Amino acid sequence: MNIAASSAQATGSSVGITVPATEQFTLTASANGRRYRIFVAHPRDAAPAEGYPVIYLLDGNATFLIGAEAVRLQTRKPKGFEPAALVAIGYETDEPFDVVRRYFDYTTPSSPSALPPRKVDEPWPKLGGADAFLDFIERDLKPEIERRLPINRKRQTLFGHSLGGFFTLHTLFTRSHLFSTYIAGSPSIWWNNSELLDRARDFVASSPDLGGKKLLIGIGADELDDMVADSRKMAALLAPLAANGLTFKHAEFAGEEHMTVLPALVSRTIGFSLLHREGAGR
Repeated sequence: MNIAASSAQATGSSVGITVPATEQFTLTASANGRRYRIFVAHPRDAAPAEGYPVIYLLDGNATFLIGAEAVRLQTRKPKGFEPAALVAIGYETDEPFDVVRRYFDYTTPSSPSALPPRKVDEPWPKLGGADAFLDFIERDLKPEIERRLPINRKRQTLFGHSLGGFFTLHTLFTRSHLFSTYIAGSPSIWWNNSELLDRARDFVASSPDLGGKKLLIGIGADELDDMVADSRKMAALLAPLAANGLTFKHAEFAGEEHMTVLPALVSRTIGFSLLHREGAGR
């Protein structure tokens, strides 16, 4: 067998990979001094008069590169979606997740007795910081992004997965004005004795004005049975909000489990957020 290719030689020095049109910076929460690593993918095209749509991703260390490439591919001309900014909220770590920080930032207060036993032989970390984290997004992060990029305030998306999906629904139920589109991926509806189900009922009963808003709840079809069942319960509870102007979809991704569905959810986020004209994205 001729394996002449084995004589090929690499030339030049080895360098790290650069992702064009991106930046990262550290931002400190003004209320409590917590630090976040913020990743931004800038649109390649000029901003429209009303500013760019913007997509905010939680668990930014894990989701940013997936999202940045998805936006780059799905906004290619001539038939891609319009240009959009991507902002991923992460932590000062090289790991995909900061487990301790996300347990605080993405959850509402709870006692260990209202939670299932942990799979690791450790106590639950500090919990219940969702509203403080939401304050950071509203008061610190959004103004900083608007300082760096022209943003369309009427077209802002929030994406979260797992506990981040819980946080996304919490945001919809408590400060629905902050975003126009919500994507709750594999949401941890089980949190705190499934409090979100009761809160969903209260939210529907309050008859909120949701004109122009969109919600996608997505989950891997091969996730734990309880997770899939909970997502279906939530979908059934929120479906009546179509009468309040909400565009709502529930999607189960065949062949995907809790972690493998994450890239698919991030990819689906782009189209669900940006599709607003016939023929876009084809």
